[in-house]
Amino acid sequence: MDLSELAVHHSATVVGVSSDGSDLSNSFKDRLEAMGIRKGRTVQVMRKAPGGDPYEVRVGSTTEIAIRKSEASLVEITDVINLKKSGR
Repeated sequence: MDLSELAVHHSATVVGVSSDGSDLSNSFKDRLEAMGIRKGRTVQVMRKAPGGDPYEVRVGSTTEIAIRKSEASLVEITDVINLKKSGR
């Protein structure tokens, strides 16, 4: 599953960030990792724009970023938790 598929108010753990091996792709992967999106980190979709793009994503417990759907599709996730149901 990737981050673009994660529903609002759901949290997940990052498994990895995809790259096609090009310099541009590797540079973008480095940029995402600099923002905290790296293996083992928790991400949560806070909200999505009315058209579905961009997303507001919380990385860890304090950092919030805006990310395009196409960018979110590069972030592989696992261990999805519905925070609305669990009361967090």
